[in-house]
Formats: sequence, C-alpha cells, structure tokens
Amino acid sequence: MPNLPRHQGWSIARVVPLLAGTLVLISVVAAAAWSGWWLVLTGFVGANLLLYGVAGWCPATLLLRRLGLPATAGCAVSRT
Repeated sequence: MPNLPRHQGWSIARVVPLLAGTLVLISVVAAAAWSGWWLVLTGFVGANLLLYGVAGWCPATLLLRRLGLPATAGCAVSRT
C-alpha cells in the first residue's frame, strides 16, 4: 500500500469543499425525503463552488477567515 501524505491541518482550501459536499448530501437527502425545493440549496452550493474556483473566494471563505483558518495549509510530508 502506498504511503499517502498526511494533511497539515485545516485550511480554507480543505474546509470549503468539505462544507460544500456536506450541504449537497444533506440537500439531496432532504429533497428525496420531503420536497424537491431542497435542490435549490444544491444549486446555491454549486454556484458558490464555481465562484470559489474562479475568484478564489465565496461567502464561506469570509466566515472561515474570521474564524482564523489559514488560506492554505503547509506542504504535506509523506512518511516512509
């Protein structure tokens, strides 16, 4: 099994996709269980991910910066 690099802490670059994936899964489950209108949340998350990819920020990054998360983590070092 190859040695995978370990992450060097939580950063905005790691938390934004994690948060987006969580919200998409929650909205899909809510849409299946209750109402298709929950898919609007999925669209909102997708639009914010596009904004994050193009501009490098989204509303979540503003909150995460205020919470003190660094923009990127240090280089990962693989252990052999």
